Amino acid sequence: MKSMVSLLAVLVIVLLSYKLYFSKMTQATGSASPVATIDIVGVKNDLLAIGHAEQIYQAEHGSYASFDELVSSDSVTMRKPGRDGYTYDVETSDDGFRVVAHCPSATQPGCVNYSVDQSMEVHAEQ
Repeated sequence: MKSMVSLLAVLVIVLLSYKLYFSKMTQATGSASPVATIDIVGVKNDLLAIGHAEQIYQAEHGSYASFDELVSSDSVTMRKPGRDGYTYDVETSDDGFRVVAHCPSATQPGCVNYSVDQSMEVHAEQ
């Protein structure tokens, strides 16, 4: 009987830990859907890849480039300016760049735009 109570106590602890872990994970990602979380990670990785391509392009050419210029010079391997409804916009100036991933708010209400600049830090925008 004592072993049955111990087993039940362990089971309750495991279930509570499991519930707590996954509730914190959905709060951290801002999304309850694992697919949406994967999509957002993909968008952030795309932003970093475009930012890295901008840095390489600037080192080789002395200026920053539009998305089309990055694609045509083979500086970036992605061929379409977007992913899973997000669209990418590259803004350049003489001393920097900014890449913005615009979320599809019409189809995904409450989604967040993300951006990266020459600091190579991805930021959520409001």
